[in-house]
Amino acid sequence: MRHTLFKILALFFITYSGAQNIEISGNVQDETGFPIPGANIIVKNTSKGTTTDFDGNFVLAGVETGSTISISYIGYVTRDIVITDSKKLTIQLREDLAQLDEVVVVGYGTQKKKDVTGAVSIVSAATLEELRPIDAAQALQGTSAGVSVTAPSGSPGGGFNILIRGVSSNGDNGPLIIIDGYKGDLNSINPSDIETFSILKDAQAAIYGIEGANGVVLVTTKTGKKNSKARISYSGYTGVQETTRELPYLNATEYALILNESYAANGQTLPFPNVSGLGTGVDWQNELFDTAPITNHSLSVTGGGEKSTYYFGGSILEQDGIVASDKSNFQRANAKVKLTFELSDKLKFTTSANYFNQNRRSIGENALGTPLFNALNYAPTYSLDQQDTSGFLGNEVVNPISQIANTYNEYNGSSIEGTFQLEYEAFEGFKITSRVGLKAYNDTGKSFSPIVNYGSGKVFNTDRSSVNQSKNANNSYTWDTFATYNKVFAEDHNTSFTLGTSAQRAWGDNISATGFDVPNNSWEFADISLANGLSEAKTTGSFIYDSRLSSFFGRVQYDYKSKYLLSAMIRRDGSSDFAPENRIDYFSSATAGWKLSEENFLKDSETINLLKLRASYGTLGNNVGDDLYRALLSGEATYVFDGALITGTANGRLPNADATWETAEKLDIGLDINLFDNKLEIVADYFVEDRNDLLIGGFPVSGILGASAPGAGLPTVNAGTTRNKGLELFLNYKHSFSDDVSFGISYNATKIDGEVTAVSNDIISEGGSFSVGQPAISRMEVGQPIGYFYGLKSDGIFQNQAEVNAHPSQTGLGSAASPGDIRYVDVNGDGEITIADRTYLGKPQADYIMGLNLSFNYKNFDFGTYMYAELGKETVRNYERDQPNVNRLNLYLNRWTGEGSSNTVPRATVGATTNKLFSDFYVEDSSFLRIQNIQLGYSLPGDVIEKLGISKFRLYASVNNAFTFTKYNGYDPAATNGSAIGGGIDYGFYPISRQFILGLNLSI
Repeated sequence: MRHTLFKILALFFITYSGAQNIEISGNVQDETGFPIPGANIIVKNTSKGTTTDFDGNFVLAGVETGSTISISYIGYVTRDIVITDSKKLTIQLREDLAQLDEVVVVGYGTQKKKDVTGAVSIVSAATLEELRPIDAAQALQGTSAGVSVTAPSGSPGGGFNILIRGVSSNGDNGPLIIIDGYKGDLNSINPSDIETFSILKDAQAAIYGIEGANGVVLVTTKTGKKNSKARISYSGYTGVQETTRELPYLNATEYALILNESYAANGQTLPFPNVSGLGTGVDWQNELFDTAPITNHSLSVTGGGEKSTYYFGGSILEQDGIVASDKSNFQRANAKVKLTFELSDKLKFTTSANYFNQNRRSIGENALGTPLFNALNYAPTYSLDQQDTSGFLGNEVVNPISQIANTYNEYNGSSIEGTFQLEYEAFEGFKITSRVGLKAYNDTGKSFSPIVNYGSGKVFNTDRSSVNQSKNANNSYTWDTFATYNKVFAEDHNTSFTLGTSAQRAWGDNISATGFDVPNNSWEFADISLANGLSEAKTTGSFIYDSRLSSFFGRVQYDYKSKYLLSAMIRRDGSSDFAPENRIDYFSSATAGWKLSEENFLKDSETINLLKLRASYGTLGNNVGDDLYRALLSGEATYVFDGALITGTANGRLPNADATWETAEKLDIGLDINLFDNKLEIVADYFVEDRNDLLIGGFPVSGILGASAPGAGLPTVNAGTTRNKGLELFLNYKHSFSDDVSFGISYNATKIDGEVTAVSNDIISEGGSFSVGQPAISRMEVGQPIGYFYGLKSDGIFQNQAEVNAHPSQTGLGSAASPGDIRYVDVNGDGEITIADRTYLGKPQADYIMGLNLSFNYKNFDFGTYMYAELGKETVRNYERDQPNVNRLNLYLNRWTGEGSSNTVPRATVGATTNKLFSDFYVEDSSFLRIQNIQLGYSLPGDVIEKLGISKFRLYASVNNAFTFTKYNGYDPAATNGSAIGGGIDYGFYPISRQFILGLNLSI
């Protein structure tokens, strides 16, 4: 008995001493370190608990050591922590998107993501923070299914082209950009100010009528949070840039040997009788490329009170070019303000404003005769300061370093843009919104051409200095007023009605002038006011524009028990760009969805969290021109008055009073699946788009109408139809193994097939150029993709004279064939090779677009990488000059030198051949995989940053455009000028830069 009592007392003592009551305290934050007021802290299996205060702090007494507290807040994953001591806790909660019912902006309103019946992609601020793009458009590359983002240039401030589900129009294919309700441009806003992108890809965009055919990108910028103290956040990075590639060109010795062979093949004297001392010579690419700095600083202050919120942001970006950094650089400054005020219980005011300023200097690029083009073609046997005074390299190739030294220009642009919005809730469920969006952009440009002589006969020689200056003013406004009524009938019938009107106007003007004989032949004196030289030609120019759009729109949304979903919308547009009888049209669409996961047979599934079928169908518009129905005095004319020549004006492009907008007819069938507690998300879509009444510019008409006069042009006519169809797949998986370890993977793929299905009178539209004097190489033709490449098809290299004799004659191309020449295919089977044998050689649009994104977090370390790929596309190699003595790619080391030596690269000769005609020899597979971002970050632990009095401190290192895997020989397999007809032709694109960056994220 005594021993038993002793054991009971000992056990009681041990239990009491091991589970003593203590007081705990801490701070609850979100993943960014922002405090969460009102979070619940509960001691598990007890009624003891508390909530966090305004600053996210809490204190809870009488907590037994060894017990577990549960921290929860709506929209966040609940977190359990075992209490071992009284050390102050810093607790971060992770958002739970499944609980949040993520809200998606869909145009003139929002929907819960689970209820969306259209094809919508979302890109969040988290993606922007990981990618740190210079231009916000870059954040869409590889992160959104169906979206292609390409750069027409890697030069600083070069901008980006965005395509949603391929090329459907022969004109502009860029999407409509809406920023906080106003029409804007992604390159004018600071990416750090963006909260989310919503990308409307299907008929749901019909709410935007005439402007929605190419898709819509809706941008929501950041705002403050109510009842939160001021939070100061800084993000900045600095780094260096280098070229991602130098092209493999011949060195001096290789160049001289091949040139000698070329001359010998034609029986001419060798230009380099002694090559022993030439060595490698000058690597002109290496001389042009350099490392260049890039820096960015962004600062924001955000917070809010009981009735208001605020967000203030500012940023400065400075980027030098990797080519001629003293002549190629970009600076951007942004100032952002977003305020909300609850003026009463029913009235809310919101304003958002962005100031943008950019300064840019640039070198010529992507054209014959530009510095990069010359760096590839200039002979490596010349010294750095040596000019081709004899004209040995032809009249268009000059010393690229000298050319850059004589390049002078500057561009400055600034804008103020934003919205003013009032929301009035007349009664429960009925809200009226009126919003005015404004944008005013003004820019000035100046370029100076000094007196310069590069050598005898060079086309870039200038014997008279000149300065050109221009000024543009561009203004626009959008005034939207719409009412929304939400009502639940009989508990299960949820309805939403939207009715509104929109008025838009865009107007502006330009003036430009050229002055001659600049004092001292100097950039410092390059100003029209100082250039007093006269010219017989016209030296001034100007234009004005004024376009208006008036619209009415309506939308009905309905769901039954959040299970069966329906939506219908219609928009009436009237545009001033068309004749009065053609100005008005109607665009409509319908969408539907069925959430099978809400049915009884799936409702209790532990595996399937969401299973939704959806479909959409509708029509949208696209306008690729202005004043199509009016004749403008924009042509050139010279008159004789009193025996003197007088410069005047004449009719420009021929008008077309019958012109109207293109119409896109879109069908989309989609499937959304969430599995395994919403860890795995699957989105799949099948889409078809028929683009009718294509506005084809330069459509042939009778010559007696004067379309060939100087400054005149053929009219723009509705004359074609295209079809795009394809599949999209998006997979996203996220899993937290513990509080310390989490992993995420996201993959998207899009398959697109595009084809021209009809053109009036089977007229073929042409564009794009190759070399000098050759026919256009890009076409729009029935049965082919828009902008496909059209030229001669090769069938190897003639190995001997017997093969030449046995093959149809190629004399019709301008020269008889010889062994070592390209053998062309007799496509039309007429027994001879002529220009009529040209055929399909490829296309600039990819068959497949893919993105793969990985993330991994371990304790305070985070790692992420983003990849992007385009497969099944071609690019034309057009940066080689058609002159006998210029430098060449080292692929010519594998040229034909005798029977059996090569069946891919023709012989070297300065004699007349057909080898330089446009053929598939110059068309290359430009499929690629790019690792566009690799980033490793480290965040200070919560207890450390708390002692420092801050809420976030993260350091990171990243590499942008780290690696590109491709067979293409040019600088950038992704580059294109963006033209529907004429895109994908490489004249020497400015390569994108590889960037090594160190950055800091800090919040107080």
